[in-house]
Amino acid sequence: MDLTLWQYQFRIIMLGDSTVGKSSLLKRYTEDMFLDTVNQTVGVDFYVHFLEVEPGVRVKLQFWDTAGQERFRSVTRSYYRNSVGGLLVFDLTNHASFDHIKEWHAEVCERVQPHKVLFILVGHKSDRDAHGERVVSREEAENLAGQLGMLYIESSAKTGQSVRESFELLTRRVYQGLLSGEVELREGWDGVKCSAPRALQLQKASQVQPSTAPKNNKKCCG
Repeated sequence: MDLTLWQYQFRIIMLGDSTVGKSSLLKRYTEDMFLDTVNQTVGVDFYVHFLEVEPGVRVKLQFWDTAGQERFRSVTRSYYRNSVGGLLVFDLTNHASFDHIKEWHAEVCERVQPHKVLFILVGHKSDRDAHGERVVSREEAENLAGQLGMLYIESSAKTGQSVRESFELLTRRVYQGLLSGEVELREGWDGVKCSAPRALQLQKASQVQPSTAPKNNKKCCG
């Protein structure tokens, strides 16, 4: 299949403190590379990857890798609104980065309305668990993910553990949300784009079928 052909485009944003490894995760997923030292992101970097979510349905993933430093926050905030998915990333060896996840989540939710962003929580640098450097327990992270209404996964860009699963889990979550009506295509919003008759047919089908999305309309993020 021609990689330039796609039925959907999802814009995914990487969120989390500086040095938690957002860029390393993206480089491992999109290029299957790991560098011991990665230059800190300045503003926003872009990555593109393609994923077949079901036979004949290819999604173009456009990743926005945001800088975690406060001085770039005014720039990165401008990208929240046109995102349909977000990876909330923290460092398993840095409790402060975990403590800030709620702030990142709330900041996005405040700025995306009336649109919806779907999230997963990623505990990064799981390879350091064997060295006794871990300071955030799996139970603690799973509890937070439950509070925020999202799934949790642990990964390591260094070893490659669960990196692909992290991105594909979020992609399939968005795709299912689109089919169920939980995520809606809106004019002037670039979080999701469709470019093929099959995608349009699926969109129409989701509009006429009863939505299986949660009834809590007040919650903007999930």
